[in-house]
Amino acid sequence: MNHATKTGAAGAGPCGLLLALSSGLLAFERVAVIGLMGLVGCLILLNVVTRYSGTPIYWIDESAIYAVVWLAFIGASAMTRLRLDFSVGMLTERLPPTGVKVARAIATAFTVLFGLMLSYMCWLWMDPVGIAAAGFDARTFAGETFNFLYTEHTQTLNWPTWAVSLVIPLFGVSITIHGLANLVEDLEFVPRRVYRGFPMANAEAAS
Repeated sequence: MNHATKTGAAGAGPCGLLLALSSGLLAFERVAVIGLMGLVGCLILLNVVTRYSGTPIYWIDESAIYAVVWLAFIGASAMTRLRLDFSVGMLTERLPPTGVKVARAIATAFTVLFGLMLSYMCWLWMDPVGIAAAGFDARTFAGETFNFLYTEHTQTLNWPTWAVSLVIPLFGVSITIHGLANLVEDLEFVPRRVYRGFPMANAEAAS
């Protein structure tokens, strides 16, 4: 299990609830990443064995691809909260401590903005209100909106494309939550949390 420790007494109220939500989401993402990594390894191993035995399973390649896609998005969300995402320190390392704090807060605010914009674009793309208004009839919805998301299926697994693509709006929401949690820490509304389950989560540059 993943446990978080704090550098001081965490503030109550909305900020405390936000940090609790982010911590719970991060714990789930940790389990999901471990599970997906194991799944990808098993799929690749099974693919090698079946190919060498002359009985390849045609859907394994696509399964591995989608598992890696979900792993990438979920892992990227967790890395955002842990501040392990890519950063450029050429400017901030020359700033005074106050300037570093301001730069870090600005960069985090852009992360939140990106998450909000991505979530909004996914809302327009998946149009849950529109598909509900069409009685969840994919063909009717596609005929009215020319949005064929709900009528398409993957090539070999024959899974609904919308189900596979669901990781994108989930990523948008999760990165927004983690970004807001980072932002309230950067603004020093609450002490910064340290996650013992992730020993490398000690990035100092603005990210």
